[in-house]
Amino acid sequence: MRTYALRFDFRNPAMGGTGMADRYAAALDMAAWADERGFKRVILSEHHGAEDGFISSPLTMAAAITARTKNLDVQVAAMVSATHNPIRLAEDIAAVDLISQGRISVVLANGYIERELAMFGESLSSRFKRTREMVHFLRRAWTGEEFEWEGRTVRVTPTPYTPGGPKIVLGGASEPASRRAARLADDFLPSTPDCWEFYRDELIKLGKPDPGPYHGGDVSFFHVSSDPERDWQRIKPYAIHEATEYMRHGTVAGHPTTPDPEQLRAAGMYTVLPPTDLAKRLSDQGESAWLNFHPMMGGIPPRLAWESLELFDREVLPQFPAH
Repeated sequence: MRTYALRFDFRNPAMGGTGMADRYAAALDMAAWADERGFKRVILSEHHGAEDGFISSPLTMAAAITARTKNLDVQVAAMVSATHNPIRLAEDIAAVDLISQGRISVVLANGYIERELAMFGESLSSRFKRTREMVHFLRRAWTGEEFEWEGRTVRVTPTPYTPGGPKIVLGGASEPASRRAARLADDFLPSTPDCWEFYRDELIKLGKPDPGPYHGGDVSFFHVSSDPERDWQRIKPYAIHEATEYMRHGTVAGHPTTPDPEQLRAAGMYTVLPPTDLAKRLSDQGESAWLNFHPMMGGIPPRLAWESLELFDREVLPQFPAH
């Protein structure tokens, strides 16, 4: 099944020359555009206190996107469990599930930025416990029944549109995290594709259905261009910005490990390519092709992001429609 998705994190450095409200508006327009063309998903990220405006309230944006679209699902990948009050999160996800009529899913993650966790009175040592607790809490909360939690009586209403609540997905970048997801969650989103095999192996050991090989995108970036060398020079500052911001918080699997743009380009993490090359990539991948567009990566201005999307629409999509 050929699948296309959009990803947004809303980094907005000053060099992008774009107001944050304009960037949010552009993302909503892009989501509507993608919905009309058969895209499957919009992926939203979450961080708190970021200097460049990285989105801190993705469920609000998820509600806006699903209100503007008819078929796209929205996945928040990932929400840092320890930065959320469980009751409030259960209520908010249920509300978005009702607004979207079942088109929301949430990836819970432990988090890795110490400063971010400290804002919420948490630490790196408490994050694993908080994620486990959140999975159990959400499942109980979405029944709509009263239950005891930390000495209090809790009831979450209204219940979600999806019976039992939206799918709970865990993210991870290690073997222990992969196997933990098999035991606790409904699905798993690996930071690197190799972790999927640990998840798959654990499911089989537990007697659960084999999900098969991993079919999903990665975090690499591509921009479709009629003049790749020209546009690489336009995009390079945003690649440097994104790589630098990720590296500020240590090495994380799947994220850049150098701010050198030419090394990143050579490694395939940031690609500017003509429509013919993207068409070949899709042809080589066959029916299981999965493309994650990240059109405003690192603060790319909306007008430049649209150039890539519109060129894809004119010269690639007619040959390889989403289905």
